Amino acid sequence: MLLVYCDISQNQKFKAKLKLGLTLRASEVKIQNMTTKTDLAYDRIESMLVSGALAPGRFIATYELQSMLDMGRTPVHQAVTRLAGEALIIIKPRHGLQIAPINLKREHLLLQLRRDVERFVVQLATERASSVQRKEMHKLCEQLKSAKTMSLAKFNVIDHRIDQLFLEAANEPYVAATLRPLHTLFRRIGWLYHSQTAQVTALQASIDGHVAVLDAVASNQVKQAVRATDALMNFVDDMFDTLEQQLKPEQMDCNAIPKAE
Repeated sequence: MLLVYCDISQNQKFKAKLKLGLTLRASEVKIQNMTTKTDLAYDRIESMLVSGALAPGRFIATYELQSMLDMGRTPVHQAVTRLAGEALIIIKPRHGLQIAPINLKREHLLLQLRRDVERFVVQLATERASSVQRKEMHKLCEQLKSAKTMSLAKFNVIDHRIDQLFLEAANEPYVAATLRPLHTLFRRIGWLYHSQTAQVTALQASIDGHVAVLDAVASNQVKQAVRATDALMNFVDDMFDTLEQQLKPEQMDCNAIPKAE
C-alpha cells in the first residue's frame, strides 16, 4: 500500500488545479513525479525495515538501496533523508547508512508517547472522518473479520493503511509527523513478536484489537474508539515482556555477537 508523505500543501495545490481543469506547468509535473517516486522509495524501504529484510543494525550504502529498489539516486536519497530525520536510519559520515537497531527499553518508553498521541488522533479521526473515509474503514474492518487465516505480511499492509487513514481523517499534520515513525517502530516490534517468538498464534488477538478500533471510529463512537485504542496499546505493552525474554541480541542488532549456548 503506497503511503504519501510529501508536502501536503504542494499536493493540494496540484489537486486543486487538476479539479479546476487547469494545466500544470512542466516544472510542476516534474516535481509531482519526483515526489511520487520519493514516496514509493520511502514506502518500500519502510516495508523492508518492518519485515527485517533490512535487518536492525545493518550497514548499507545508498547505491545498494538503489539496486534493491531498482530506482534512481535522487528519490532514494530523499527517502533516506526522511527516514534519517525520523531516526529509522542512521547516517554515518564516510561509513554509509545503518538501519536503526532495536532498543527495547527505549521503544517501550516511547509506547507511552504513542499511547497519548494515538488516543488523540483516534478521537479526532472519529469526529472528523468523511463518509468516504468511514466507508473505507468499514471495508478494512470486513477484510480483517472475514479472513479465516491471514499472513503477517497481509496484516501489515492493512495495518499500514489503517494508520494512514486515521491520520488522513484526523487531518493534523503536526501530529502525523510525530506518529508516523512511531507506527513504523511498532510495526517492526509486532513483526518480531509474531514471527520470532513463541507467540506466533497471537496474530488473531492483534487483528481483533484493530477491528474493535476500526469499527468504533467508522461508527462515530468516540468513547468506544478511545477505549479500544487503549486496549490495543495494552496488548502492544504486553509484547515487550515476551520480547525481552525471548529475543536474541543479534535479532535486535545484527552486529551483536551471539551469546554462547
